[in-house]
Parts: sequence; structure tokens; C-alpha cells
Amino acid sequence: MEVIIDQLNALAHPQRLALFRLLMRRYPDAVPAGELGEALAVRQNTLSAYLSTLRQAGLIDQARQGRSLLYSARTAEAGGLVSYLVEECCRGRVDRCADLAVRAPAPAGGYNVLFLCTGNSARSLMAEAILREEAGDRFTAFSAGTRPREHAHPIALDLLRRGGHDVSALHPKDAAMFREADAPRMDFVISVCDRAANEDCPAWPEHPVAAHWGMPDPVLAQGTEAERHLAFAQVHAGLRRRIRAFAALPLDTLDRLSRQHHLDTLAKEPA
Repeated sequence: MEVIIDQLNALAHPQRLALFRLLMRRYPDAVPAGELGEALAVRQNTLSAYLSTLRQAGLIDQARQGRSLLYSARTAEAGGLVSYLVEECCRGRVDRCADLAVRAPAPAGGYNVLFLCTGNSARSLMAEAILREEAGDRFTAFSAGTRPREHAHPIALDLLRRGGHDVSALHPKDAAMFREADAPRMDFVISVCDRAANEDCPAWPEHPVAAHWGMPDPVLAQGTEAERHLAFAQVHAGLRRRIRAFAALPLDTLDRLSRQHHLDTLAKEPA
């Protein structure tokens, strides 16, 4: 009980809660303190105090990489806190608390998957095209950006064309359109961009399974034209490995928690 109280106290501050939520969105990434402070617009000394409180409550881990301190969410402890609250809340009243361990059958039209990044000009567009090719009728792929660019990146489109992908429907879209009442209901939302995962966006309708597959931004690659094309090809290959593994999952036999576990496990695979 004392641990639960410490965790609730740690999360009972709006900025500490925002910090913990950010680390949960970035899981399984270990995020540098400087990036956390920048994303939350918090001074370094204030951030250090917040991180210390969350660490003492057992909700986050700290690791050192060179001269940098990296922080990550402790999902097992967070899960224990949620389980405690659900058990104390429900007390067997299944009509008041959703059962996360119930298998969810495949939707009649297949699963809807949204790949999310900031500009929706390269990584998320590539993921959308790859899933369409790999998954057949089981999935419908979408992509969007939190701050979409005007046009898709030409190197990304060229790479997809040369790989045999149909790029006629690929263009940047605003993520807000997928929160509209008449938008397709998403079953999975996967961010492939750290900046997009850092943003505290409104909750998605129907609460789809969410995961973060952080990929380096090939648009930022420097060097010769060949080196820049190689950066896009490497991101495409990393996305393809993960998406193939995702498409092969027996989702119809898995409950929501198991689906979340599998997507988080894929995020830990080398990109």
C-alpha cells in the first residue's frame, strides 16, 4: 500500500504526470534528460526534481550513456498501479471496468492501422505503403502527421516506386482528420517519429492499441546523393522488418494486453 501511495503522489502533479506520460509514449526508448526538458518546456533543475520523484516512486529508470542520463518508463510498475486501481474500483463489477483480457475478434473489414510522424512526408508514408503490400486484406493502412508537410519527400516516393509500391494515393495528411467523428476507427496507432511521440495529443477515439517504433529521420541525412538515398533505404528496410512481423501476429487470438506486449517487443528490435 505504501508503494501505491508514493506512486499516486508522484503522479498527482500535472507536470510530473506529463513527464511520465511522455516516457510511456516513448516506451521502450530511453530518452535523454535534455530532450525531455525541451519537449515539456521545463527548466533543467525543475526537471531533475520531477525525475527524482518519479524514480523514488519506482515509476521510471535512469541509465547513463557517456555523459548523458537517459530515462525510461517502468511499465511493469505502472501496470501494477493500474491493476490495483482497477481491482479496487471494480470489486467484481464488470459493468464498470472494461476487461482488458478479453479477446477482440477481427473487425469485419480488417484492422485499421495509422502510422504517425510529424511531417508525414517520409517514414510514415513508407510504413503505410509497406503494410498495404505485406498485409493483404487483413489490414487497411493509413498515415498522418501532427504537422504535415505540403508534399511527400521525393526520395521516399522514388524509393517506393522502385520497390514496386503504388504511390498514387500517398500524400501528407493532418492527424486531426483521423479524430473526426466520421473518420475510420483505428485499431492500432504506431508512431515512427520521436517528435510526434513527444507531443501530448488528444486521446484517439475508441482507444486503439498504441506503440512507438522510433526511426531515424532520413530527411535529415547529410552527404552525397547516394548517402542520402541509403538513409531512406535503411529506414525502409527497418520498417519492413517490423511490419512483416506485425502482420504475421495472430491478432484474432490475442487480447488487448497481449497485442500491446507484442507491439512493444517489436519496438525493441534493432531498426
